Amino acid sequence: MDKPVTIPALGHPPPLPDPSPLHRAVGASALGNAVEWFDYGIYAYGVTYISAALFPGDTEEAVLFALATFAISFLIRPLGGLFWGPLGDRVGRKSVLAMTILLMAGATFCVGLIPSYDRIGLWAPALLVVLRMVQGFSTGGEYGGAATFMAEYAPDERRGFYGSFLEFGTLAGFSSGAALMLGYSLHLGDAAMHEWGWRIPFLIAGPIGLIGMYVRSKMEDTPVFREEMASAGRRSPIGLARLTRDHWRPLLVVGGLVVALNVVNYTLLSYMPTYLQRRIGLSHEEALLVPIIGMLFMMLFLPFAGALSDRVGRRPMWRWSLLGLLLFVVPLYLLIGTGFTGAMIGFVALGLLYVPQLATISATFPAMFPTAVRFTGFAIAYNISTSIFGGTAPMIGSGLISLTGDPLMPAYYMMLACVVGLVALHYMPETARRSLREDPFAPTPPPVTNS
Repeated sequence: MDKPVTIPALGHPPPLPDPSPLHRAVGASALGNAVEWFDYGIYAYGVTYISAALFPGDTEEAVLFALATFAISFLIRPLGGLFWGPLGDRVGRKSVLAMTILLMAGATFCVGLIPSYDRIGLWAPALLVVLRMVQGFSTGGEYGGAATFMAEYAPDERRGFYGSFLEFGTLAGFSSGAALMLGYSLHLGDAAMHEWGWRIPFLIAGPIGLIGMYVRSKMEDTPVFREEMASAGRRSPIGLARLTRDHWRPLLVVGGLVVALNVVNYTLLSYMPTYLQRRIGLSHEEALLVPIIGMLFMMLFLPFAGALSDRVGRRPMWRWSLLGLLLFVVPLYLLIGTGFTGAMIGFVALGLLYVPQLATISATFPAMFPTAVRFTGFAIAYNISTSIFGGTAPMIGSGLISLTGDPLMPAYYMMLACVVGLVALHYMPETARRSLREDPFAPTPPPVTNS
């Protein structure tokens, strides 16, 4: 077991940041993340209505098409990372974040305006695919930028605690979208939801995005980035070839950890309502209620897990989470299959096992890269891994069940992802209480000896 981390700072430690700009930075980062996940929440929890309105075919085919469209946006994310990451390292974090939140919220808003398949035929799913691609492109810069922004504002010794609020925004946005879908479903009834009610949550994203853009545009860029720009002078920016040549180790480590992180994340949060309704037989309302309550429990524990990682380190938190999921995901999925009460207990338990990973993302991943390539490196590693393994997780889980008839296939897929995460964790350096001005993968200089 790892001992508590006590890495001394080099030279004089930088002064603690003024709490007022720090709190504004936390709020600005979390708000954008909430908008991103608000979209995922309303899409995942409204997939039955969306598939019926915008896709042809019977219910099973339409739902599979809708899940595939959900995955398409993730395939575009690496292109977004390649575009926004270098831009964020060149012109600044806050400018990119103001643009990505506007693009993301605007695309979500437009989904609510797409005419139904009955009215415009195949143009309906085609327009949805285009808008999901715009969302994926903007998200390719949103998450890496928000996590980098948060990490660079937070004091080194409390980066885990403050970084956990980025994921608090994740769950707040996701659960808010889910709760809106559930609330409108209960209030309007199934017929009205299929006809027009599912569109309302998508339309709400527009004004939320405008608020987020305004808040972010009023922020100063991070102190760490401003220091880097002042010291770099006229130095040319680091290109992708040099990034992959000089920083391939953090790219691979982050990519491997993200496999575990996002297979669990999207299986647990995005696919679970569909799984509970179509595979377990819960009602539509029950299938929405289980993850909403589970996410509220997760939100309560996120700041505590982030603060604990500041004391014991990031590596132990990830190890506990990955091993816990590896050992208990199948028993908990069996419990979920027993009915509503078992599903509630099982989901909460899985969520709490996942929290140590979720709470430490923005404290762990940005610290893997030096400041000059932090946004780019994080965005590329995170988005490539997410596009291949994260966004496809709901479709793969559903497809494996259809292929094998085994409802535990999503659990087995999560176990495989956790094994990949444990391998990557073996090569991850500890970064808790370590300055972002250091490169954790830089070779350690040999000790000086007296001749």
